[in-house]
Amino acid sequence: MSESNVANAPAPRAPGIAGALPPLEGMAVILGTLALSLATFMNVLDTSIANVSIPAIAGDLGVSPDQGTWVITSFAVANAISMPLTGWLTRRVGQVRLFLASTVLFVISSMLCGLAPTFSLLVMFRALQGAVAGPMIPLSQALLLSSYPKSKAGAALGVWSMTTLVAPVVGPVLGGWITDNISWPWIFYINVPVGIVATVLTWAIYRHRETPTVKLPIDKVGLALLIVWVGALQVMLDKGKNLDWFNSPLIVTLAIVAAIAFVVFLVWELTDQHPVVDLSLFRRRNFLVSSVAMSIGYGLFFGNVVLLPLWLQQYMGYTATLAGMVLAPVGLLAILLTPAVGRLVDRLDPRWFVTVSFLVFALVMFMRADFNTQADVEVLLTPTLIQGAAMATFFIPLLALAFSGLEPERIPSASGLINFSRITAGSFATSITTTLWWQRATLHHAQLVERLTSNPQATQFMSQVRAAGLSRQQGGVLLNQLINQQAYMLSADDIFYVSGYLFVFMVVLIWFARPVKSTLSAEVASGAH
Repeated sequence: MSESNVANAPAPRAPGIAGALPPLEGMAVILGTLALSLATFMNVLDTSIANVSIPAIAGDLGVSPDQGTWVITSFAVANAISMPLTGWLTRRVGQVRLFLASTVLFVISSMLCGLAPTFSLLVMFRALQGAVAGPMIPLSQALLLSSYPKSKAGAALGVWSMTTLVAPVVGPVLGGWITDNISWPWIFYINVPVGIVATVLTWAIYRHRETPTVKLPIDKVGLALLIVWVGALQVMLDKGKNLDWFNSPLIVTLAIVAAIAFVVFLVWELTDQHPVVDLSLFRRRNFLVSSVAMSIGYGLFFGNVVLLPLWLQQYMGYTATLAGMVLAPVGLLAILLTPAVGRLVDRLDPRWFVTVSFLVFALVMFMRADFNTQADVEVLLTPTLIQGAAMATFFIPLLALAFSGLEPERIPSASGLINFSRITAGSFATSITTTLWWQRATLHHAQLVERLTSNPQATQFMSQVRAAGLSRQQGGVLLNQLINQQAYMLSADDIFYVSGYLFVFMVVLIWFARPVKSTLSAEVASGAH
């Protein structure tokens, strides 16, 4: 089929929209739901399970914990880049074949991550894992919707949403326990049995429910530009701290490449007949406002989720398991409140829900900004628990605003674009947060040292150290460790404060969206998460 014929051909059924296949019945629908939920759980779990294991991974592979965050960002960036290709790949390959291929490749890449002998190979395999994971979540939604009658689509998506909310709760605890009691490679090995079960069940239930395929041109230039500007910007953010930012020729080069590639990408995608990313969606005010709000909000949330366990393990003496326990309650209120929000968002203005979400996020950040080195587990857990309420009122209302007034055939593209923006923002935020944490800690360290030089308590501390039998040099090392602990705590508090104020600012931003009374159809809801 030529490109001209493709352009004039009727649009095939879009992924993410339930098709004309009859719904599954009896045990088949139960096993099908289980298979898709397992694959989704495995995918979402891998976005959070490594967070608390970064210090252990970095220590074993001989890199700094800051460099260790590449284990997170490489997965997220590759995942974000591959996600916009899901629609094109589905039409070329078919939903079922693509989902099975993604799941099998995810299992193989998980094994490779666990076996990686060097940090460079681990980052490469994590990028591969993120790339093949891109189609899994939207395709699991599409297959699930085709498994149920339209009247039960909401219930089906409710089950699916619970899976995506439980995984972030389990991830930090499971990752911490595995790291402390077995070894970090097993956070990847556990995907193998789960993935095998999901693959076998999916093949057994869905192999006769393949969607039609058609040859479509791929926007090779747009895809190449996307990879270049996202990759260059991410490397610049990750390497900037160690290379003294714009004093480094490499950082300057990466910044120029990212800027030029981004501008050319925008021009190309807005003029190409078959763009890999439908940027015309940003002409709609509600989609633009929702995308910006979701990207900034998720970036702030994810950056702080990465920062908290790093601080607890490096400067508060927490084990990976205990750090995971501090993060775990984040999904509890979300699981309880999300079904109610899903029912009410059709009746109330979604902007009110988002306002509540941002104000609760701000409250959580301001609570964390009061943390000190004496904070106990109860103090640390309280804001994490409250944060679940913010998560419950974050995703669904913002998606309701973003998709309001959109034609059904454009919803899969809108879903891919808003998820691409969200995941990319989370990856960038990880690099920005860890860099700011180090920079502010360096500043606080210098200020604390300056104050101590004229403080009699420092002299008294050194006298006590000498009395305890330690040398002056040993006492200096101990004092420096205490200053470091305080400096990184103050730096974390600074980031929490700024995050809180940004969430307050976004309350104003969200009211630039037009008011809607949303009707979240199954097609719209399939864009969630």
